[in-house]
Amino acid sequence: MAENRSRKEFHVKGENLAERIKELIREGNIRRVIVKGRDGKTLIDLPLTVGVVGALVAPQLAALGAVAALISQVTLVVEYDPEPPNQQARDA
Repeated sequence: MAENRSRKEFHVKGENLAERIKELIREGNIRRVIVKGRDGKTLIDLPLTVGVVGALVAPQLAALGAVAALISQVTLVVEYDPEPPNQQARDA
């Protein structure tokens, strides 16, 4: 099913990184967030599964806050879950 997922990239200042990720998580249909440095290397890869967002992601967001202080600009690659088939039918 990975082929049905869509991806978006966002360029974010390091100081806004943790807050932007929290906003994206609140959207609810996110499967994975990848943080890349200016050179394009992956700094952190957060797989987000339903129900695991709370306590398990909080320590990683805290670590991101510390890393963000050292980074001026990052790229967030956000992988979204596709809409459920029944949702697509209702929207049509």
